[in-house]
Amino acid sequence: MSIEHLLVLLVAGLFVLGPERLPEAARWLAQAVHKVREFASQGQEQLRSELGPEFDELRKPLQDLAALRGLDPRAAVTSYLLDNTAAPVTPATPVTPATRTPFDLEAT
Repeated sequence: MSIEHLLVLLVAGLFVLGPERLPEAARWLAQAVHKVREFASQGQEQLRSELGPEFDELRKPLQDLAALRGLDPRAAVTSYLLDNTAAPVTPATPVTPATRTPFDLEAT
């Protein structure tokens, strides 16, 4: 979350809860978040201990998906175009009256 989001939440909380109850609510929220993180961490450790090496196999697709989310389109295109192992780029077929589609931007 950005600083702007936190400020908006703080101001909204101030209006909803008032200045007397806001610190108590913030403390309760921090404790709840801490408990949820601890619970998730314990669950992950329990799965890791019970599944052993299979746990890493289960996490592999999720890690691949997370890596795809972090891709920059410009970097992906550059990597594809400059990578020697990539499939060669074939030129586009010329547009003729027989192959013209309504989406062609060519002047008629």
